[in-house]
Amino acid sequence: MNTSRLFRCSFIGFVVLLTVSDSAAAADQRQTRPNIVVILADDLGLGDVGATYPRCKIPTPHLNRLASQGMIFLDAHSGSSVCTPTRYGLLTGRYCWRSPLKSGVLFGYSPRLIEPGRQTVASLLKANGYHTACIGKWHLGMDWPLNEGGIASSDADARNVDYTKPILNGPLTVGFAEYIGISASLDMPPFIWIHNDRTVGLPTVEKTWIRKGLAHPDFEPSNVLPEIGKKTVAYLAERATKSEPFFLYVPLTSPHTPIVPTAAWQGKSGLNAYADFVMETDAVVGNILEALETFKLAENTLVIFTSDNGCSPQANIPELHKKGHDPSAGFRGHKADIFEGGHRVPFIVRWPGVVRPGSSSQHLVCLTDIARTATEAAGVPMPADSGEDSFSLIPILKGEENPAVRDHLVHHSINGSFAIREPRWKLNLCPDSGGWSPPRPGRDDTSSLPRVQLYNLNADPAETNNLASAYPELVTRLTKRLESIVADGRSTPGPKQRNTTPVTFTPAPRPQKSPAPKP
Repeated sequence: MNTSRLFRCSFIGFVVLLTVSDSAAAADQRQTRPNIVVILADDLGLGDVGATYPRCKIPTPHLNRLASQGMIFLDAHSGSSVCTPTRYGLLTGRYCWRSPLKSGVLFGYSPRLIEPGRQTVASLLKANGYHTACIGKWHLGMDWPLNEGGIASSDADARNVDYTKPILNGPLTVGFAEYIGISASLDMPPFIWIHNDRTVGLPTVEKTWIRKGLAHPDFEPSNVLPEIGKKTVAYLAERATKSEPFFLYVPLTSPHTPIVPTAAWQGKSGLNAYADFVMETDAVVGNILEALETFKLAENTLVIFTSDNGCSPQANIPELHKKGHDPSAGFRGHKADIFEGGHRVPFIVRWPGVVRPGSSSQHLVCLTDIARTATEAAGVPMPADSGEDSFSLIPILKGEENPAVRDHLVHHSINGSFAIREPRWKLNLCPDSGGWSPPRPGRDDTSSLPRVQLYNLNADPAETNNLASAYPELVTRLTKRLESIVADGRSTPGPKQRNTTPVTFTPAPRPQKSPAPKP
């Protein structure tokens, strides 16, 4: 079936069958537990949202409105400075470096990453009466069956995959009752939609968007973000007729490469194509928020919006700087880096009746905290062997005077470099960026640089003055604290756990592939 037709028909079908009165009736019967919607942008920088960075030059009216109705977190961080590990942490509440993935990201044909038997926020909520759905980019691996038996191990197996068979160990295996989306990033084959555990059609042609690979003839990257928005609205319309609460995870594909704003948005920002794509991303979020209002769901829905890491250099950051826009909001570095620009991200929470509108927080938070926050909001206990690095944000959201919050955070870069953060101090356990900005591991000469970097972020948020030699005792203390967090298998209170595979602090520097910005 024509892919775009499938989406159009299902969307129209949902809307035609529904009425606002049906939605209101269902809402009246809905359980008191909140619905939960998590929207995850892809490579959106802290400085790309007006509400989180007043000097932002990109109009983001819908996200600004969401912030005015809720709380912004100004010291929020992704679990990693790249895609896959952050997504693992968001769903499991566990740092990804405890898993077998110690550096880099997965690709479209990579096997599953979330370990068998590991609980996720989706599986916990589903087991306790929530309907669960994921609409968008997965990027956590799934097992593609091969024609001769077994599963694919990499993109090299693409032509040996049996696309007529169910895909194993994807979103449905880790707690989602429904899934529609793509297997990895928008520039990673296969370029085809997946519904639950099957592809929508067959990839019978080859196309190139940054990378070359098999594709469905109708698949076009510029259509993906709008379709995610439409499918999300259709899902909300359907859930408005049901009485059970829902958990909806919407990992967007934008503004990640390929940077493909639709014709209606091209040139809108006056900056460049990336900024146009950010504006379209904001508009899609606006459509989702409008649907919550239309279907009488907003008042009983906890909404979290954030990004999986900092802005990518593919945004053409030098060009944006020349035009007065800084995607990293004054912080050093960008996507892939151990520096703040790699993982300090926008984080906005709206929860009517709980979160004070227009409020903000300086508390240290991580995307791993979403798991425990969501389960606590739903009244679902987190098992002792789950959510090992997830702290609940509920006390902050409720405006408690002295909320019990995290006092530390572990950062991780694309090449596996570590940093440990306390509210004031940050220790980077590498001499370089750990990523794609200078000094680059494996590319730039770092022989004359100190082996570690210590920064006072209160006085030096741009990480320019390395104080490691001035405070050796502090370096030792922070290093030992990180060693304890690793050894204990968790950073939250509770019984010690085992890391899936051993963890070390000294990855071998190697060149990282960072595509040069397009002219």
